[in-house]
Amino acid sequence: MNIKYMAGIALAALTLFSCDDTTDTIGGSLTDNVDKLEISTDTFQVETRSILADSVLSRSVTGYLGKVRDPETGAYMTGDFMTQFYTPEGFSFPEKDSIVSKKDGLIVADSCDLRLYYTGFYGDSLATMKVTAMELNKPVDEQKFFYSNYDPEKEGYVKSDSKAGSRIYTLADLNVDESTRKKSDYMPNIRIALDKPYKGYDNFGSYIINMYYEHPEYFKNSYSFIHNLVPGFFFKTQSGLGSMAYVTLSQLNVYFRNKTTYTSSDGTKRDTIINAMASFPGTEEVLQTTTINNDMSTLRRLVDENRSCTYLKSPAGIFTEMTLPVNEIVAGHENDTINTAKITLTRINDGVQQKAYRLGIPQTLLLLPKADMYSFFEKNQIADYKTSYLASYNSSSNTYTFNNIGGLIKHLNETADKTKADWNKVVIIPVTATYTTIDQRSVLTKVTHDMSLTSTKLVGGPNTKNLITVIYSKFK
Repeated sequence: MNIKYMAGIALAALTLFSCDDTTDTIGGSLTDNVDKLEISTDTFQVETRSILADSVLSRSVTGYLGKVRDPETGAYMTGDFMTQFYTPEGFSFPEKDSIVSKKDGLIVADSCDLRLYYTGFYGDSLATMKVTAMELNKPVDEQKFFYSNYDPEKEGYVKSDSKAGSRIYTLADLNVDESTRKKSDYMPNIRIALDKPYKGYDNFGSYIINMYYEHPEYFKNSYSFIHNLVPGFFFKTQSGLGSMAYVTLSQLNVYFRNKTTYTSSDGTKRDTIINAMASFPGTEEVLQTTTINNDMSTLRRLVDENRSCTYLKSPAGIFTEMTLPVNEIVAGHENDTINTAKITLTRINDGVQQKAYRLGIPQTLLLLPKADMYSFFEKNQIADYKTSYLASYNSSSNTYTFNNIGGLIKHLNETADKTKADWNKVVIIPVTATYTTIDQRSVLTKVTHDMSLTSTKLVGGPNTKNLITVIYSKFK
């Protein structure tokens, strides 16, 4: 305990804090008889340290593709991702006889490709990269938890000869004219052609079209499509360094020509050939996972050697662990109410000179018991502000503030197994929080690991203590 003093605080000050978080007397309400209320404040030291995040649950609508180098640490990171595709509701190809191209009694698609649409990226848009699309040989188990270190190749999900297509690309797609790239509706993408012969058909698209007419039941829903026809693809970064694409939509497209007959008002019939496309999207409706390959030796060195700060690095990099002095906070206050328990973490600016290639600052942090750091995400939980809390980055003060973790103090004091070494430890994790507007209110609906490239240092570590300020109240 560092500082302890009694304070006569006006009722207006008390109304700034929640009275829901207490020790043994949680749930007691304040009365208007303020003269009988005694307020005290205490400040305690909090220890923090960096811990290695070997992997995180890969559950994101964004796929990460590319290879980059952290300008601050020199660590390399590679992103690959796996996705399934689904059939849109009410999907159908046109009548078989209307398809123009045929060969030996089979329909021939004009072409087929995979499109990876990205809404953002990190790094140099002119960096030359190469990606290979590898077909999965069986459906992925939707009930399984996939972590960011999951390797579909090693786990036997990728066909040994499944290099369906590859593409050398730059994220500034110079194959598209500048005027098109500047249009508001233009979506930059990486195109991978699937025009190789496939299972006796001219290309992958021909296979899909012919299967539709032979087995229309394969297209009735996503499950049938994935389990009978197209299990999915794994997109692997083969070479290149300098960019990481944030892929928000993957799409399997089949191109063909379709003959349509139009009848004019005078009864004259005219055949028109139109260029058509059938699209099978890969979005959050089906499974999509990112595989992250980090430079673990560099990350481990940061965790082991640095004692003047702690780190937060995503994706799947480094978290900050905090030891809460629960016993000290509760001692002597067993019958008091904790009005607030507040901790502020100060960010340390990095020393990267090239601002264009600086990793992003984590915008949202999750604080929760260390014992829950895996189950929280596996159970699709959201921050309840009783045992788990969110804090947003404040650019004005360069800080993250957890305003009232009194409920967590009570939870650990009353329910944690104090024989375990980590009973009073919490973990701070970069996350992405999703909010939905319900009845004109913004409601938190999802919390997932932040899979984007972020990094920051926090004041702390073994040589520097943080402080938690606690305000108690009790009746005289």
